[in-house]
Amino acid sequence: MSDSSRYDARRRRATASRRGPAAPSASHSAADSTSSVNATPSAAPSSGEPLFAAPPGTEHHAGTGQEPASAPGAGSQVPAGVSADGGHRGEDPEVRERARSIVLRQLTASAKSRRQLEDKLADKDIPEDVAGEVLDRFEEVNLVDDRAFAAMFVRSRAETRRLSRSALRRELSQRGITGEIAEEALDQRTDEDELRDAHELVRKKLPATVDPGDRTEHEKLTRRLVSMLGRKGYAPGLAYAVVKDELAELGSAGTGEERSDLDGADVWDTP
Repeated sequence: MSDSSRYDARRRRATASRRGPAAPSASHSAADSTSSVNATPSAAPSSGEPLFAAPPGTEHHAGTGQEPASAPGAGSQVPAGVSADGGHRGEDPEVRERARSIVLRQLTASAKSRRQLEDKLADKDIPEDVAGEVLDRFEEVNLVDDRAFAAMFVRSRAETRRLSRSALRRELSQRGITGEIAEEALDQRTDEDELRDAHELVRKKLPATVDPGDRTEHEKLTRRLVSMLGRKGYAPGLAYAVVKDELAELGSAGTGEERSDLDGADVWDTP
């Protein structure tokens, strides 16, 4: 053998050693495959059936490109405001009972209009449909009655704070009571009632004595009393007339003529 032949043989052996063991021959592979088949259980599925059946509900729909459906509730999150059974959270009896308890506590503390109760339920994150349902039921049994509430509110505020009808109308509106119900409640107050209450308010604020000759003090006191009546909703003309009469009775004689700077909207800005 020539040198070149021996060199080529060594190269082939070196290459074979680097590649590792030779791959099994075709005859060996066939034998192994035959032995593997013989080792499988005799209960193998017949042809036409898949070897491994997919779990129910996870089959891939051939030709549709759709992903297998997930099992109900597996890995899913319930959206906010929706119960686990798919209904709105407001349908949960516990939420309805909580709304009922809130309304009862509010009515136990003091009488409330429907608007006030709606606002309180909203503050407590009670769904609007549940709040409406609960309040409707309270109205059916007359525990929530805006007409009765308005009448009682007007009587109470007139007696305790001597408010005028305009001030009472504004406060009723803030509580969601307007229109016919509000006007019906305000009819309890007459012009004579307002005039009498205005005089009583001024008398309570009058000093024991007033120096008739101190014009500056007289005007200052007049402005303060007129402003007090204005904050309670009395009209400027009525307020000024009442203050003038009370000061006259106190012995503080006026000039006999009305001052334009005291009769009008400017007096409401006086501290």
